[in-house]
Amino acid sequence: MTQSAASNHPRARQVSVSADEAGQRIDNFLARHLKGVPKSHIYRILRRGEVRVNSGRIPARYKVCAGDTVRIPPVRVAERAGVVPGGRPGLHLESRILFENERCLVIDKPAGMAVHGGSGLSFGVIEALRAERPAASFLELAHRLDRETSGCLLLARRRSFLRAFHEQQRNGQVRKLYLALVAGRWKGGAISVDAPLRKNQLRGGERIVRVEATGKPATTVFSPVSRYADATLLEAELLTGRTHQIRVHAAHIDHPLAGDEKYGDRAFNQLMREHGLRRMFLHAHRLSFIDPANDEEINVTAPLDAALQAVLKHLESS
Repeated sequence: MTQSAASNHPRARQVSVSADEAGQRIDNFLARHLKGVPKSHIYRILRRGEVRVNSGRIPARYKVCAGDTVRIPPVRVAERAGVVPGGRPGLHLESRILFENERCLVIDKPAGMAVHGGSGLSFGVIEALRAERPAASFLELAHRLDRETSGCLLLARRRSFLRAFHEQQRNGQVRKLYLALVAGRWKGGAISVDAPLRKNQLRGGERIVRVEATGKPATTVFSPVSRYADATLLEAELLTGRTHQIRVHAAHIDHPLAGDEKYGDRAFNQLMREHGLRRMFLHAHRLSFIDPANDEEINVTAPLDAALQAVLKHLESS
């Protein structure tokens, strides 16, 4: 066989697991090294035993260890220049990075983009950023934001940082503050909403969260920032991190979020569309945490985008 012919038949790779990669499930490890390959295909090669760890077969739930040698079989992936997974070109998420050091980075996530692929989406922030950083040995989401929520999203560049950040979250050392435009003119000052939340599945698989006594404890502190004729801009601080927490708590106190199609008020949403709102008005504007390497407090802020600022200016003048 000639050299050129051999180059058309890719060979299996032997990849050594680094300390930062240790602890990942094998399917997630493979997804990092097989960029653009659907998860369904990754599970298929695992079931067939084409992936070996230290020369042995492993289950899909196996978590890799530092020093493991992983055999990754050849997988053909159609490559298209300038296109990230999912076929969406030119996202340039690197330009949206607000803060970065050797251990983590904070990105200003755009509204309408999921944090990860799944539920019918072929890619999200994590897949797109990995595609922009093919040499990165480790890059994982440290927390989540709803698809329609914009603002500060933290990603870990080291597994040690990821573990430390999750511990900080459990200990209440992480501060997450959001800006939310809600229905009605707010009366008084800050209030704390303590209402347990329970996730439910509706017909068709739609996920919805309700306030129920049997739910998990959830606390949100709402503070007024600006009052308008028919709406109020609030700062919302999460003291717990439940799914859709701010949206459900705001609706629970009769101040639903502007543009929220699931928990909001239809008439108010229509009114806000007349003021130029084309999305849900929820923005993660501040994130604070401790850098475990030096115990330094990191504070990152993300300004409202031009479209949301324009809505507020329109409300001021009406």
